[in-house]
Amino acid sequence: MQFIHDIGGGFSLGLRTLDTAEEMHQLTLRNLDRLQPWEHWAHEEQTLSGSVDFTRAQLADFVAGTVLPAVIICGDSLIGAASVRLNSYLKTAELGYWIDADHEGRGAVTRSCRALLEHARKAGMLRVEIRTVADNQRSTAVAKRLGFALDGVLRAALPVGNRRMDVAVYSRLNTGG
Repeated sequence: MQFIHDIGGGFSLGLRTLDTAEEMHQLTLRNLDRLQPWEHWAHEEQTLSGSVDFTRAQLADFVAGTVLPAVIICGDSLIGAASVRLNSYLKTAELGYWIDADHEGRGAVTRSCRALLEHARKAGMLRVEIRTVADNQRSTAVAKRLGFALDGVLRAALPVGNRRMDVAVYSRLNTGG
């Protein structure tokens, strides 16, 4: 795997590539039950070809400069995903992340997000957002640890399975040099 970035604590970030698609697919399948309460995409059929297609789309966006799609690595294993989507026109970015159940609570997501925040800052993004289901305590804790402020809650903004969930919008401003 190319483009490995050590983020400390025994974790690193790598670029999500076609070489990671099968392992990410297996990781997703192992974590599907715990992702389904929070993620609309986790309710769709999960196929290897779908994972490959998603990775191709992410790589196309990476080449266009609109996303940095990363895999979170511990040792030689992929343990999660993190990304930052960039809007150069508005100078805004959005973080997204998830982690394998066996690696929760060890700081991998927070470390990954810090690295992606630095990328967003260097890319000139003035505002970074995290949008999460309002009841997702682990995800909101990441936002708070990273110094994000709650902007508000969008009522019934996200379809998840057969329900509509409230979405909490957190933001952090990059106003300094």
